[in-house]
Amino acid sequence: MRPILLALILAPLAACAPPPQAAAPAASGICTGLPGTPGITARLYFGRTRTDDPAWQKFLAEHVTPRFPSGFSAFDGYGQWRQRSTGRVIQQKSTIIEIAAARDPDTIWKFEEIRADYRTQFKQESVGLVVSDSCVSF
Repeated sequence: MRPILLALILAPLAACAPPPQAAAPAASGICTGLPGTPGITARLYFGRTRTDDPAWQKFLAEHVTPRFPSGFSAFDGYGQWRQRSTGRVIQQKSTIIEIAAARDPDTIWKFEEIRADYRTQFKQESVGLVVSDSCVSF
């Protein structure tokens, strides 16, 4: 939409808005008033149709634990996604790993290495990754 047209549409709506109130002081961060320090929480989604339990345990021991020795949680799940190569919807057993960590480039790089290792080792098209800001405390 062109900026002038958007302004013409939004201008009447702004006239209906209540007058601005005094703003509350800005929070100094995500952990204001909470125990912990700012960090991130990541969830990695691994399709498991090509991975038996011993191979999965070996993958965790060799690829995830060395990168995140402080710990992580793993949950079994079931999901689906549209396969990019064929367009088919694939339903499969999955495992979700959740990791709370520092927010820095090294951490993100570790996630990417884990994803690449899994895709290569188990011939997977994708490993999902969702990263959220969080307040981390142990």
